[in-house]
Amino acid sequence: MPFTARRSTVTTWVGGVPVGSSMPVVVQSMTNTDTADAVATAIQVVALARAGSQLVRVTVNNEGAAAAVPEIAERVRDAGVIVPIVGDFHYNGHLLLARYPDCAATLAKYRINPGNVGGKRRDENFRTIVSIAADHDKPVRIGVNWGSLDQDLLTTMMDENAHAANPLGAKEVYIEAMLASALRSAELAEEVGLGHDHIIISAKVSGVQDLVEVYRRLAARCDYPLHLGLTEAGMGTKGIVASTAGLSILLAEGIGDTIRVSLTPKPNGDRTEEVLVAQQILQSLELRSFAPQVTACPGCGRTTSTFFQHMAEDIQGYIRERMPSWRDERPGVEEMKVAVMGCVVNGPGESKHANIGISLPGTFEEPKAPVYIDGRLATTLRGDTIVSEFLGILEDYVSTHYTARALSSADASSATTTGSSSRMISPVKPISASRS
Repeated sequence: MPFTARRSTVTTWVGGVPVGSSMPVVVQSMTNTDTADAVATAIQVVALARAGSQLVRVTVNNEGAAAAVPEIAERVRDAGVIVPIVGDFHYNGHLLLARYPDCAATLAKYRINPGNVGGKRRDENFRTIVSIAADHDKPVRIGVNWGSLDQDLLTTMMDENAHAANPLGAKEVYIEAMLASALRSAELAEEVGLGHDHIIISAKVSGVQDLVEVYRRLAARCDYPLHLGLTEAGMGTKGIVASTAGLSILLAEGIGDTIRVSLTPKPNGDRTEEVLVAQQILQSLELRSFAPQVTACPGCGRTTSTFFQHMAEDIQGYIRERMPSWRDERPGVEEMKVAVMGCVVNGPGESKHANIGISLPGTFEEPKAPVYIDGRLATTLRGDTIVSEFLGILEDYVSTHYTARALSSADASSATTTGSSSRMISPVKPISASRS
């Protein structure tokens, strides 16, 4: 359960994925391929979906990208993956959606930044996009961004503030301008004909404290579902820690219905890392479960051997490898807890708190590894086969404690979303560069 009761919102359906307070928080991500390259983009969409992204956004920035969207969606389906694809539009979305009706029909949602939909004809262009969305019964995310705020609105509000009896600070006006841009755009979208339950709002900034302040105010002023994310979070540890800090505060306060961790990957890095981080944030807060959690001690002078570190890594890798099958076949396995400890100080206690745990011998300790199952000592392992024996015990625990689900032919060929686990994807099918 959330630390604070979830903020009440309407429910917005994005393809087959419901977004809102009555549903689990949704993980989403975005491709960084050239969308006009349908093969490369489809491959990345599949990878992100298989990693657990329930919505995948693609840039639609030019005619080549707009023309490629239907082919991308078809290639993704041909790979055995069903995931809603969201179109990200800036500057020319009103033109592209009008010129490429197949693109408009294929996308599950449109993301619009009201700060850059077309200069002096901003409202007209915004209305065009929203009208197309309404015609196709598509939801819209109104995504205001700190770095591309509506400058006309900001200037007007700055001028009004300058003449006020008690003027606010510049940052305060900036925050209020972001909120005004988002909420006025939502009001305009409804005037054009978009349903109240077809709107999601985001207001992204790059600082943790600013993010928390913006979303607290936004949550208090509307009942639209909110998408959370720290924009331009950065690379590596900085991006992960900053995103985790900001999102965790808001999620603990019951704010947020979809999340994205906007990590900058290393050159040729793995784009799916942002999905795994987002999942771990939700799982660490006990808001959702995606995969069994492995508890492992950091090591100390008692654990000079690296054996337990390698074993923890092997077990984590084994679980990650097995999860696609387990998730399909053994509902509930994502909530399992595993402990791999390096000595007898905290090992037995942590192992007893887990569903299944092992305490390895530390330096100068007796060379034995007690295994605990559901809090009770089950067996003691010795010798060079500890890892393989423990993995066998782990596999047996899954098969005996999580009821097998009979897969129908439809289950085997499609993906579904459940309330407690990530998207279930059918076996991998390669994406070919050629088309028949």
